[in-house]
Amino acid sequence: MTIPVLTIDGPSGAGKGTVSRAVAKKLGWHYLDSGSIYRSLAISVLDQQIDLMDESAVTQVAKNMQLAFECNDELVVKLQGVDISARLPTEETGAVASKVAAYPAVRKVLLQKQKDFRQLPGLVADGRDMGTVVFADADIKVFLTASAQERGERRFKQLKEKGIDANLGKITAEIELRDRRDSERKTAPLIPAEDAFYLDSSDLTIDEVINQVITLTVM
Repeated sequence: MTIPVLTIDGPSGAGKGTVSRAVAKKLGWHYLDSGSIYRSLAISVLDQQIDLMDESAVTQVAKNMQLAFECNDELVVKLQGVDISARLPTEETGAVASKVAAYPAVRKVLLQKQKDFRQLPGLVADGRDMGTVVFADADIKVFLTASAQERGERRFKQLKEKGIDANLGKITAEIELRDRRDSERKTAPLIPAEDAFYLDSSDLTIDEVINQVITLTVM
Protein backbone atom coordinates (compact mmCIF):
# COMPACT_ATOMS: atom_id res chain seq x y z
CA MET A 1 0.00 0.00 0.00
CA THR A 2 1.29 3.45 -0.93
CA ILE A 3 1.15 5.87 1.98
CA PRO A 4 -0.12 9.29 0.79
CA VAL A 5 2.10 12.33 1.23
CA LEU A 6 1.32 16.02 0.85
CA THR A 7 4.46 18.16 0.57
CA ILE A 8 4.44 21.88 1.28
CA ASP A 9 7.69 23.55 0.29
CA GLY A 10 8.68 27.20 0.19
CA PRO A 11 10.92 29.88 1.68
CA SER A 12 11.09 30.91 5.33
CA GLY A 13 8.15 32.98 6.54
CA ALA A 14 5.70 31.88 3.85
CA GLY A 15 3.42 30.28 6.45
CA LYS A 16 4.34 26.66 5.76
CA GLY A 17 4.37 25.60 9.41
CA THR A 18 0.98 27.06 10.36
CA VAL A 19 -0.66 25.81 7.17
CA SER A 20 0.94 22.36 7.31
CA ARG A 21 -0.02 21.72 10.93
CA ALA A 22 -3.59 22.87 10.33
CA VAL A 23 -3.94 20.68 7.23
CA ALA A 24 -2.43 17.67 9.01
CA LYS A 25 -4.89 18.12 11.87
CA LYS A 26 -7.89 18.40 9.53
CA LEU A 27 -6.81 15.32 7.57
CA GLY A 28 -5.78 13.34 10.65
CA TRP A 29 -2.34 12.74 9.13
CA HIS A 30 1.15 12.72 10.63
CA TYR A 31 3.27 15.85 10.40
CA LEU A 32 6.92 16.47 9.55
CA ASP A 33 8.55 19.87 9.97
CA SER A 34 11.87 19.34 8.21
CA GLY A 35 12.90 22.92 8.94
CA SER A 36 12.86 22.14 12.65
CA ILE A 37 15.19 19.24 12.05
CA TYR A 38 17.80 21.50 10.49
CA ARG A 39 17.18 24.29 13.00
CA SER A 40 17.58 21.77 15.83
CA LEU A 41 20.89 20.71 14.33
CA ALA A 42 21.88 24.39 14.17
CA ILE A 43 21.14 24.79 17.89
CA SER A 44 23.12 21.65 18.70
CA VAL A 45 26.06 22.91 16.64
CA LEU A 46 25.91 26.32 18.31
CA ASP A 47 25.68 24.85 21.81
CA GLN A 48 28.65 22.58 21.18
CA GLN A 49 30.58 25.45 19.56
CA ILE A 50 31.27 23.42 16.44
CA ASP A 51 33.12 25.12 13.58
CA LEU A 52 30.51 25.72 10.86
CA MET A 53 33.17 25.20 8.20
CA ASP A 54 33.96 21.69 9.50
CA GLU A 55 31.52 19.52 7.54
CA SER A 56 32.74 16.31 9.19
CA ALA A 57 32.15 17.65 12.72
CA VAL A 58 28.72 19.04 11.83
CA THR A 59 27.78 15.69 10.27
CA GLN A 60 28.79 13.84 13.44
CA VAL A 61 26.54 16.12 15.50
CA ALA A 62 23.68 15.29 13.10
CA LYS A 63 24.27 11.56 13.60
CA ASN A 64 24.16 11.87 17.40
CA MET A 65 21.18 14.24 17.53
CA GLN A 66 18.09 12.90 19.31
CA LEU A 67 14.88 14.69 18.39
CA ALA A 68 11.26 14.35 19.49
CA PHE A 69 8.29 16.23 17.99
CA GLU A 70 5.06 16.90 19.87
CA CYS A 71 2.27 18.46 17.79
CA ASN A 72 -0.18 20.24 20.06
CA ASP A 73 -1.66 23.66 19.21
CA GLU A 74 1.93 24.58 18.40
CA LEU A 75 4.86 22.39 17.53
CA VAL A 76 7.04 21.36 20.47
CA VAL A 77 10.54 20.21 19.57
CA LYS A 78 12.82 18.49 22.07
CA LEU A 79 16.55 18.08 21.54
CA GLN A 80 18.21 15.52 23.79
CA GLY A 81 15.03 15.73 25.91
CA VAL A 82 15.15 19.53 26.28
CA ASP A 83 12.41 21.76 24.83
CA ILE A 84 14.11 24.07 22.31
CA SER A 85 10.94 25.38 20.65
CA ALA A 86 11.51 29.00 21.73
CA ARG A 87 14.97 29.02 20.13
CA LEU A 88 13.90 27.63 16.76
CA PRO A 89 12.51 30.84 15.17
CA THR A 90 15.46 33.12 15.98
CA GLU A 91 17.39 34.64 13.09
CA GLU A 92 20.70 33.23 14.37
CA THR A 93 19.29 29.70 14.36
CA GLY A 94 17.82 30.16 10.90
CA ALA A 95 21.04 31.52 9.43
CA VAL A 96 23.11 28.62 10.81
CA ALA A 97 20.49 26.08 9.71
CA SER A 98 20.68 27.39 6.15
CA LYS A 99 24.46 26.97 6.16
CA VAL A 100 24.62 23.43 7.61
CA ALA A 101 21.77 22.31 5.33
CA ALA A 102 24.02 22.95 2.33
CA TYR A 103 26.37 20.11 3.33
CA PRO A 104 25.63 16.93 1.30
CA ALA A 105 26.83 14.66 4.13
CA VAL A 106 24.49 16.32 6.62
CA ARG A 107 21.52 16.06 4.28
CA LYS A 108 22.27 12.36 3.73
CA VAL A 109 22.26 11.66 7.47
CA LEU A 110 18.99 13.48 8.08
CA LEU A 111 17.26 12.25 4.91
CA GLN A 112 16.31 8.83 6.27
CA LYS A 113 15.04 10.32 9.54
CA GLN A 114 12.64 12.39 7.48
CA LYS A 115 11.53 9.47 5.31
CA ASP A 116 10.67 7.49 8.44
CA PHE A 117 7.84 9.92 9.18
CA ARG A 118 5.88 8.43 6.25
CA GLN A 119 3.29 6.36 8.08
CA LEU A 120 -0.42 5.60 7.69
CA PRO A 121 -2.88 7.19 7.28
CA GLY A 122 -0.69 9.81 5.57
CA LEU A 123 1.90 12.53 6.02
CA VAL A 124 2.02 16.28 5.58
CA ALA A 125 5.69 17.19 5.04
CA ASP A 126 6.72 20.81 5.47
CA GLY A 127 10.09 22.02 4.22
CA ARG A 128 12.16 23.26 1.31
CA ASP A 129 12.89 20.12 -0.69
CA MET A 130 10.11 17.78 0.40
CA GLY A 131 8.58 17.59 -3.07
CA THR A 132 11.82 17.68 -5.04
CA VAL A 133 14.06 15.36 -2.99
CA VAL A 134 12.69 13.71 0.15
CA PHE A 135 9.26 12.73 -1.17
CA ALA A 136 9.65 13.21 -4.91
CA ASP A 137 6.88 10.62 -5.40
CA ALA A 138 4.38 12.54 -3.23
CA ASP A 139 0.75 12.51 -4.36
CA ILE A 140 0.23 16.26 -3.90
CA LYS A 141 2.86 18.99 -3.88
CA VAL A 142 2.48 22.65 -2.96
CA PHE A 143 5.05 25.43 -3.26
CA LEU A 144 3.96 28.13 -0.81
CA THR A 145 5.62 31.53 -1.03
CA ALA A 146 5.14 35.26 -0.34
CA SER A 147 7.12 38.43 -1.02
CA ALA A 148 10.29 38.98 1.03
CA GLN A 149 8.76 42.13 2.52
CA GLU A 150 5.63 40.29 3.64
CA ARG A 151 7.66 37.42 5.07
CA GLY A 152 9.92 39.87 6.88
CA GLU A 153 6.93 41.58 8.49
CA ARG A 154 5.49 38.22 9.56
CA ARG A 155 8.76 37.11 11.15
CA PHE A 156 9.21 40.49 12.84
CA LYS A 157 5.74 40.23 14.38
CA GLN A 158 6.36 36.63 15.44
CA LEU A 159 9.61 37.48 17.20
CA LYS A 160 8.11 40.54 18.92
CA GLU A 161 5.23 38.43 20.25
CA LYS A 162 7.78 36.05 21.73
CA GLY A 163 9.61 38.94 23.40
CA ILE A 164 12.62 38.66 21.11
CA ASP A 165 14.27 41.92 20.03
CA ALA A 166 14.25 42.29 16.24
CA ASN A 167 14.87 44.76 13.41
CA LEU A 168 12.50 44.60 10.43
CA GLY A 169 14.98 45.92 7.87
CA LYS A 170 17.66 43.48 8.96
CA ILE A 171 15.22 40.57 8.97
CA THR A 172 14.01 41.34 5.44
CA ALA A 173 17.58 41.72 4.15
CA GLU A 174 18.57 38.38 5.72
CA ILE A 175 15.52 36.70 4.18
CA GLU A 176 16.48 37.99 0.72
CA LEU A 177 20.07 36.81 1.20
CA ARG A 178 18.92 33.38 2.41
CA ASP A 179 16.51 33.05 -0.50
CA ARG A 180 19.33 33.71 -2.95
CA ARG A 181 21.71 31.32 -1.18
CA ASP A 182 19.11 28.56 -0.91
CA SER A 183 17.95 28.86 -4.51
CA GLU A 184 21.49 28.90 -5.92
CA ARG A 185 23.06 26.09 -3.87
CA LYS A 186 24.08 22.98 -5.79
CA THR A 187 22.58 20.48 -3.34
CA ALA A 188 18.76 20.46 -3.15
CA PRO A 189 18.19 24.10 -4.17
CA LEU A 190 14.96 25.83 -3.11
CA ILE A 191 12.87 25.51 -6.27
CA PRO A 192 9.29 24.33 -6.91
CA ALA A 193 8.85 20.73 -8.03
CA GLU A 194 7.77 20.57 -11.67
CA ASP A 195 4.42 19.12 -10.64
CA ALA A 196 3.86 21.43 -7.64
CA PHE A 197 0.91 23.80 -7.20
CA TYR A 198 2.38 27.32 -6.85
CA LEU A 199 0.60 29.33 -4.15
CA ASP A 200 1.48 32.95 -3.27
CA SER A 201 0.15 33.82 0.19
CA SER A 202 1.15 37.51 0.18
CA ASP A 203 -2.44 38.72 -0.07
CA LEU A 204 -4.21 35.71 1.45
CA THR A 205 -5.27 34.96 5.02
CA ILE A 206 -4.04 31.76 6.67
CA ASP A 207 -7.56 30.30 6.47
CA GLU A 208 -7.74 31.01 2.75
CA VAL A 209 -4.42 29.24 2.19
CA ILE A 210 -5.47 26.27 4.33
CA ASN A 211 -8.73 25.91 2.43
CA GLN A 212 -6.95 25.99 -0.93
CA VAL A 213 -4.52 23.28 0.17
CA ILE A 214 -7.31 21.11 1.59
CA THR A 215 -9.16 21.45 -1.72
CA LEU A 216 -6.14 20.05 -3.53
CA THR A 217 -6.20 16.89 -1.39
CA VAL A 218 -9.78 16.05 -2.37
CA MET A 219 -9.54 16.84 -6.08
